[in-house]
Amino acid sequence: MKFLVKYLRPFFGRMSIGISIKILGTVVELMIPYILSHILENVVVTQDIRQIIFWGGIMILCALAACICNIIANRIAARVSRNFSERVRSDLFAKTLRLSSAQTDAFTIPSLESRITTDTYNVHNFVGMMQRMGVRAPILLIGGTAITLFMDRYLALAMIAVLPFIFITVYFISRKGVPLYTKVQKASDKMIRVVREDTQGIRVIKALSKSNYEHRRYDKVNKELSQNEQRAGIIMGSVNPIMTLLMNMGLVLVVALSAQRVADHLSSPSTVIAFMQYFTQISMAMMSVTRIFTMYTKCSASARRIAEVVEAPEDLTVAEESQFPRKDNGAHIEFSNVSFSYKGGGNDLENISFSLPRGGTLGIIGATGSGKSTLIRLMMRFYDVKSGAVYINGRDVRTIPFKEFYPMFGAAFQHDFLYADTIRENIDLGRHLSDEEIISAAKTAQAHDFISAFPEGYSHMLSQKATNISGGQKQRLLISRAIAARPEILVLDDSSSALDYKTDANLRASLRENMRGTTVFTVAQRVSSVKDSDLILVLDEGRIIGAGKHEELLETCTEYREISESQMGGAFVE
Repeated sequence: MKFLVKYLRPFFGRMSIGISIKILGTVVELMIPYILSHILENVVVTQDIRQIIFWGGIMILCALAACICNIIANRIAARVSRNFSERVRSDLFAKTLRLSSAQTDAFTIPSLESRITTDTYNVHNFVGMMQRMGVRAPILLIGGTAITLFMDRYLALAMIAVLPFIFITVYFISRKGVPLYTKVQKASDKMIRVVREDTQGIRVIKALSKSNYEHRRYDKVNKELSQNEQRAGIIMGSVNPIMTLLMNMGLVLVVALSAQRVADHLSSPSTVIAFMQYFTQISMAMMSVTRIFTMYTKCSASARRIAEVVEAPEDLTVAEESQFPRKDNGAHIEFSNVSFSYKGGGNDLENISFSLPRGGTLGIIGATGSGKSTLIRLMMRFYDVKSGAVYINGRDVRTIPFKEFYPMFGAAFQHDFLYADTIRENIDLGRHLSDEEIISAAKTAQAHDFISAFPEGYSHMLSQKATNISGGQKQRLLISRAIAARPEILVLDDSSSALDYKTDANLRASLRENMRGTTVFTVAQRVSSVKDSDLILVLDEGRIIGAGKHEELLETCTEYREISESQMGGAFVE
């Protein structure tokens, strides 16, 4: 919970005002039963109507004052909890974007989504509740107990005898609640993952008539979540019945003792009436305390999950050049004996070495899972190499500051995103590019013609995930985005797979003409997409099994020649 205090510290001043008002309202509320006792015992007997109306008016004013104070304090509490949770969500989202790919893999996307939504909601509720019930309940509990001790110590002690049993019950049950709610959140992560996968693949699921299968898969994780929630609910839900039982036992004891004391003239009926009202307030306060403990268990579990992300260490740091010296050999990009493993076991890439001059073009081809995209991720430093080094302009990528490093790249990936906004905004991506730059990029990417065909042109609104345009149109928009800022290095990771051969050929010719001076990496399944590259790498199970130009590979690399002949019979249509 120290993590939450750090975020609450800027709001301590406003919280102090709200808590002070809440205390005032609660103290005034505590006076109402005492005033009623005074009216019944001292005012009614005088039969003075004006005195009865006067003290009745004071009771009404106290009730109004308590109401107004509670409303003001609750509004302040709501504002504080809203602003607090906004900061937590903002920092959590910002940290999520800064996580390395390895950290994102470890947390998983569904879990990160759950932490930003469900966990921040639990924390928000607890902070708001603590400012309302967390202030009011202890005052009613302690204040009510103190006043009843003043009014009738004998009856009050009978009631107080029950309280230790209640506190012990709440304490031990709440200790079991934290790990239970942690399991609930993890089960929620699994359910979100399945929902996310199914919503993304809904068309495939329908096309393959697998709706029933996916429904069973969802039912499995939903059942697991329900079982965890049931276990947590049974444990935490037992607090209220046990507490109610103990409070009712205390109430019966107080009623029995008060009847005897009134009969023996040791107490008055007015005292008993006021005492019962205070007992009701104390009971309500205890109910609030149990709700606070229930919310605390949820909040504690959620706060830990949020802190895990926000306080995650930076595992991709900028190293000193003394640790990784420069290697100035004139190459723009160089891989030197690079090996890498995602899980720390067998290498996914092994002994990858090549160099490329500025403005050169590299084609990467190979079977699925051969390591093509992994090579790109290492160059862009989504992950750090296990051994060897990647150099850009002679500098090890681990020594280049991120603000200098990432602007070098323009990238269009196979599974990239387009969001629900205009085509112009999707190409611009918040970079404040001019209309000329955006149109020029669209023309180079062969996207201008179909964009202009829309009545709204570049103001055409895309739906979520751009489902209102074709796959080939999506890819051309993604390539437009990648080249719009004239990057130093352009990465095209299987980004033209949905294009027909003619459009693909026109795209490659346009890139050669308009992106001179830009070093281009092209990952593809089609030989036609890489055959004009200055250097082509053929990968198989993380190793380079062929390297050279197209004509060389046809002569020297059997796998490349087989791919070429299987796709186009060895010939290409430009």
